[in-house]
Amino acid sequence: MTTHEVVNQVPPLAGYDAADDPALLDGLAREGAGWATAELRELGRLGGAAPSIEHGRLANEHPPVLRTHDRYGHRIDEVEFHPAWHELMRTAVTHGLHAAPWADDRPGAHVARAAKFYTWRPDAGHGCPISMTYAAVPALRHAPDLAARYEPLLTATAYDFGLRAPLTKRGLLAGMSMTEKQGGSDVRANSTVAHPDPDGTYRLVGHKWFTSAPMCDIFLTLAQAPGGLTCFLVPRVLPDGTRNPLRLMRLKDKLGNRSNASAEIEYEHAVAWRVGDEGRGVRTIIDMVNLTRLDCVIGAAAGMRQGVITAVHHATHRAAFGRYLVDQPLMRNVLADLAVESEAATVLMTRLAGATDRSARGDAGETAFKRLALAVGKYWVCKRWPAHAAEALECLGGNGYVEESGMPRLFRESPLNSIWEGSGNVAALDVLRAVAREPQVMEAFQAEVTAAEGADPRLDAALRRLQADLSDPDDLELRARRVVERLALVLQGSLLVRHGHPAVADAFCASRLGGDHGQAFGTLPSGVDFAAIISRATPKVG
Repeated sequence: MTTHEVVNQVPPLAGYDAADDPALLDGLAREGAGWATAELRELGRLGGAAPSIEHGRLANEHPPVLRTHDRYGHRIDEVEFHPAWHELMRTAVTHGLHAAPWADDRPGAHVARAAKFYTWRPDAGHGCPISMTYAAVPALRHAPDLAARYEPLLTATAYDFGLRAPLTKRGLLAGMSMTEKQGGSDVRANSTVAHPDPDGTYRLVGHKWFTSAPMCDIFLTLAQAPGGLTCFLVPRVLPDGTRNPLRLMRLKDKLGNRSNASAEIEYEHAVAWRVGDEGRGVRTIIDMVNLTRLDCVIGAAAGMRQGVITAVHHATHRAAFGRYLVDQPLMRNVLADLAVESEAATVLMTRLAGATDRSARGDAGETAFKRLALAVGKYWVCKRWPAHAAEALECLGGNGYVEESGMPRLFRESPLNSIWEGSGNVAALDVLRAVAREPQVMEAFQAEVTAAEGADPRLDAALRRLQADLSDPDDLELRARRVVERLALVLQGSLLVRHGHPAVADAFCASRLGGDHGQAFGTLPSGVDFAAIISRATPKVG
């Protein structure tokens, strides 16, 4: 007899296809990017492979380190990363998860990129510079001369890490730098000053409180020029190869996202080039902000998918009280509820990606829809992720609370997307502004959600309640979160009724719209097709 025999432990969740997600694959085809399925599945197999998962673990176990000076006392302002980080970045860039869609004329290019960004999740931290590089291109186009020089390198599928003059590299990464100590989300309170030089450049003096991914090659930043708040391009290295004086003061010690560096920086007369007109900095950089908001939705949806498949995998292989967990009614309710929330996020994410693609090609109707739906989705999907991550972690019991399971890292990551690019209140108030000032965006939104009118009485009733909410002007700002929540739920319900699996759509409408649901996950009503829903969230390992 042995003293220690390991039994009833769950095999590793590795060797699966992370793109084997019915809601994702259906959305990819529906939104015009079915042509990318083969490449997506290839990336999915890579993302679900043990080496990639290990790279994600190592990148978080060995977070970046700031080196302000070399051994001789020279200022260098460099950030060192573990080799695992570079492997993750190299895969993301070579598969075009960054700015590659801007150089791809095929309809659906942005949808394909969104699906790949959703699928490649061994580590969420490295997605930050990938996302910002994607978002930088439309903002940079406000300066056609700069775009002509930098855009081909931003869209290139070459990962070329290191501090060198940007235009001498094979590929570039871009970041953005807006938030200051005194302002936070109020970027108009910016105190960094831009002094114009006779050669057309500017010199920036000031600070930034949050500059994520400070090892990027170029940054879009805001500063007060003589004509008002203005957007600028700031390279880390100047064309002659000398360092631009962007001083990395310290790296933030963050709750999650630990593989990614976030820095406080100071500009000591840093050289910058203007992007767009003076005084129109917010309007210029808002293009970048909106696309990073899209990636917040994608990332939160991806995190939910990772949480639910991990929970289902565990429940499928773990026995308690004489039965596997997945066969026990209450656990089935929890798993199905998590799966419904995940699919609702994914179907909304793919619809937003489709709107982004068509908007980039000049579709005014899709631009109007995206204006409102993106702010609604950013608020709601990102808000739902932390509760979802906590419940998924609990499905693993004590094992889920242990770092080796990967669930604590997922949980720590979950609040970030709701904070990044405007916290919940900022997003909710942005929705109210859009509704009040841009009637065409509400018209486009209503056309989308009423496309399912008559298909489910619970959805119809929710649409009527939403109309009553919007038509009541009293205390609208006070009620902003409730209104935006209802906008999100009717949009998700409409999409699921039209495009989702019938069992998922029925469970969503019964629980989220019909009110037959408690305050916690795992309170779906009887009559739901639990087996059909859970099967869609069961990873196929091996």
